[in-house]
Amino acid sequence: MPSIFTQIINRKLPAYIIAEDNDHIAFLDINPIAYGHVLVVPKEEVDYIFDINDACYIKLFCFAKKVSVAMKKAISCQRIGISVIGIEVPHAHIHLIPLNSMSDINFEKEKLSISKTRMQEIAEKVKVFI
Repeated sequence: MPSIFTQIINRKLPAYIIAEDNDHIAFLDINPIAYGHVLVVPKEEVDYIFDINDACYIKLFCFAKKVSVAMKKAISCQRIGISVIGIEVPHAHIHLIPLNSMSDINFEKEKLSISKTRMQEIAEKVKVFI
């Protein structure tokens, strides 16, 4: 069965997409740990990020950099943090998280509850800078 991310890529599930090219997609995490938390995903479904071939791996991180630059312009924060965990969804992905303190990147804290309207506003705000 295709991963939840493949279903988003194939438009079988909705998402707040902020950037996309032929090989990657970036969208807001629906269970964010910080306002503006984004997932960057290769369109090829590979479970473990270090199994991605070198050329695709480099392109994925370059795409993530482009998204993070747009996020930094759109969201008030000190930095955009990056995390690759790869446990919860069997499809490689990068978390981009707006940070103002070290605790902002704690995945064990309670997830934020953000309305659909506000999620759409965040997505549109970041898209302006892509």
